Amino acid sequence: MNWLILVVAGLFEIAWAIGLKYTEGFTRFWPSVLTATAMLISVGLLGIAMKGLPVGTAYAVWVGVGAVGTALLGMILFSEAANVGRLISLLLIVAGIVGLKLTTPH
Repeated sequence: MNWLILVVAGLFEIAWAIGLKYTEGFTRFWPSVLTATAMLISVGLLGIAMKGLPVGTAYAVWVGVGAVGTALLGMILFSEAANVGRLISLLLIVAGIVGLKLTTPH
């Protein structure tokens, strides 16, 4: 269950990272409120997941899920570069996340 909570926390990290773009430096009220809410949920769920997972593993997976998801959505939503080098790099992060899952005893 901790792993599922951790992945959901990572999804909320993606939401707040993308949300930052729409806040325009926190000058837009509703995007700012939604982004701040996603931040709180993300960190809160991370804290819950850490009750049963090693801190280093949990944090690395949380950041990895957020980084991969945010980069992919940046490519889709904001037409950021989607070249082979970037995609391979994102796959390496996913491989690291899978490796941490497979080697963590919890």
